[in-house]
Amino acid sequence: QDYYGKELQKSEDLKTNVCITSARPLPKLVRDALEHIHEEVVARYYGCGLVIPECLSSCRILDLGSGSGRDCYLLSQLVGEQGHVTGIDMTEGQVRCTSGAPPHPLSSTPTSFPSSCQVEVAKKHLAYHMDKFGYRKPNVEFFHGYMEKLDDAGLADESYDIVISNCVINLAPDKRAVLREAFRVLKPGGEMYFSDIYASQRLSETIRKHRVLWGECLAGALYWRDLYSIAEEVGFSPPCLVTASPITIGNKELEGIIGHCRFVSATFRLFKVLGGSWAGPGQVTYNGGIVGHERELVFDANFTFKEGEVVDVDAEMAAILQSSRFAEKFLIQAGRANTAALQGCCC
Repeated sequence: QDYYGKELQKSEDLKTNVCITSARPLPKLVRDALEHIHEEVVARYYGCGLVIPECLSSCRILDLGSGSGRDCYLLSQLVGEQGHVTGIDMTEGQVRCTSGAPPHPLSSTPTSFPSSCQVEVAKKHLAYHMDKFGYRKPNVEFFHGYMEKLDDAGLADESYDIVISNCVINLAPDKRAVLREAFRVLKPGGEMYFSDIYASQRLSETIRKHRVLWGECLAGALYWRDLYSIAEEVGFSPPCLVTASPITIGNKELEGIIGHCRFVSATFRLFKVLGGSWAGPGQVTYNGGIVGHERELVFDANFTFKEGEVVDVDAEMAAILQSSRFAEKFLIQAGRANTAALQGCCC
């Protein structure tokens, strides 16, 4: 709370490049949406990687660790006025829970905040963004709370289509609790799409207790193999790796403390697939039509679906596509696929 609410005032205050790592360029749809976001919200952005999944129209999305609200306001445009985005953050300096309803987004009355508190960056610009997007009513809301205890913020079971997070799960001491809560609030077939930092080994006590390394998202990094076991324990499908890029620290003092451990910024997608949704491998054909991905959908590091092209998939991928929001975008058929061509999404 101190590091993100007080010490960091803008992204340039970060001491490493961890939170500005991106494994691939942003698509035009996302770049255009970013142009409409207030400059102060963008300046207070500390995320890593790309956490904007596809096929978002009218979806309900929860952003864990929403910070200044950049991703929430970006997603607000992509889900449309009929969709909804909820941001939750523990840092009161970035998002502070206040009593009373926020002002109407089209109101001309300026929002005032107590001088004794830091500026509420995310809530402060709600009216600006709703006016900018041309929405008659807000489709974004922000809560102060903890991602390990979403029920404390009143978030109900099976209430979201997608849960995202951007370089924040590493800040949670109990990562199992975070994934359990995400699984709880997701609808059947829902997705958790998130970027985070992973370590090549389990970290020493010295690293895990280092204040700056914790704030810079390194000391809390999960050993990458543990993500797979935790996801399975919680009930998610095997993690699908979307992108990954190595991290360079660029700080001699911190490099000396880290030693031989290596870190990577990676984006994964997990799905809440119900048992029995698909029994075996199959063949799928992408029908096209997803905005921004009309001709080709890069689903993860192993699967790229081109419009009209038949692709052999294993049982796990067939189940994901069949049970998720992607179902209507694909023709999915059971059949004996080319076994040699099959790839698991978690390779």
